[in-house]
Amino acid sequence: MKKTAVLLYPLFSLQEIGALTELFKFYQREIVTFSAGREPVKSEDGFTILPDRDLTEFRREEFDSLVLPGIWEPLPVLLDDRIIRFLEQFRGDDGLLIAAISAGPLLLGRAGLLEGKRFTHGVFEEFLDAFPVMPRENTVRTYLVEDGNLITAYGGAFREFAAAVARKLGIDCPAQIFAPMAGKDYAEEDFIFHLPPEILPEARAFWDKCLEEAAQQSQ
Repeated sequence: MKKTAVLLYPLFSLQEIGALTELFKFYQREIVTFSAGREPVKSEDGFTILPDRDLTEFRREEFDSLVLPGIWEPLPVLLDDRIIRFLEQFRGDDGLLIAAISAGPLLLGRAGLLEGKRFTHGVFEEFLDAFPVMPRENTVRTYLVEDGNLITAYGGAFREFAAAVARKLGIDCPAQIFAPMAGKDYAEEDFIFHLPPEILPEARAFWDKCLEEAAQQSQ
């Protein structure tokens, strides 16, 4: 199975892609994180992540998708030519699904990946006035836009973004998998959880391994 590349940069929003990466984990899709320089990257949420690879280690044949999270302060990232050069290689690559949320589309805009594409974003208009890197005439004022191999979203639509990207990659999950819980009627049975039968043997084997290792450590 092909993998998903996740691009990390200073003050990226972990929260905006957390629902998506959780879906990938549950449905056993592998992600590989990339950054310019492979240095630890601190998210806007305060978590420090050690990326798996440097941008120079990206191998296109391994991946069918690329995810760009939002950014608390996008200008330093927008001015990082290493990131822009990395993205420029995907111009005209319709076989790679590119998913960007919130301020992530800014990077695509500077790299020329939004030409002829409809998209949305969560960037302040004053920032766009100062740094007009995205073709505003292609902007659709809504929470999520799909156009061919491109999916973009406003940051508050992280649930819808996660479901749209997952479903585009063939993951059979409900479109409203992360719908808000409040305001609905529930039965007790709705909060009884079971592992899927196809996963249960693997889970039990893992539990046994953990118990065995714990027993060995306690000796």
